[in-house]
Amino acid sequence: MPAEERSFITSFHVITGGPGSGKTTLIDALVAAGFARTIEAGRAIIQDQTAIDGPALPVRDPGLFAELMLSWELQSYRSAQTQAKPVFFDRGVPDIAGYYRLIGRTVPPHVTAAANRFRYNRRVFAAPPWPEIFGHDAERKQTFDEAVRTFEAVTGAYRDFGYELVLLPLVPVPQRVKFVLDAIGQ
Repeated sequence: MPAEERSFITSFHVITGGPGSGKTTLIDALVAAGFARTIEAGRAIIQDQTAIDGPALPVRDPGLFAELMLSWELQSYRSAQTQAKPVFFDRGVPDIAGYYRLIGRTVPPHVTAAANRFRYNRRVFAAPPWPEIFGHDAERKQTFDEAVRTFEAVTGAYRDFGYELVLLPLVPVPQRVKFVLDAIGQ
């Protein structure tokens, strides 16, 4: 274990996975049940960069896109520290390492350092690829095959950083909410 690594924060719950697997919909339902949440970095950055015709889009500069996602995730982490109740993260810092792997680049040392320093609950919820709900929208342009590769890249990153993955069942949202709340003891 690296010297700079901190312990896991049990009230910080990450939900990760590929695009179109129901992560954000699940988090929206958890918010409706009274829990705090973070906003997914990638989607928000794509929306902002598209609005200003900025350079930090995955198709223009994937490295810059990754750096903005890292900055966003670090800010989300710091903001979550002010919450007295459990927080559900729509992805986390290790997702950035997964993104670098997905695009075929070496994970930069500072991303590894961030993933070791900014820790979440040891158990990370992973939304597996789900063809029946997968779809495209203004920001989600990936194919289902890319969604599967994204799932593999990000879950591999979480495993490598010492997290235990808990696969979300492919069930309707209310049942997913119950599954998550049961798993965290709420």
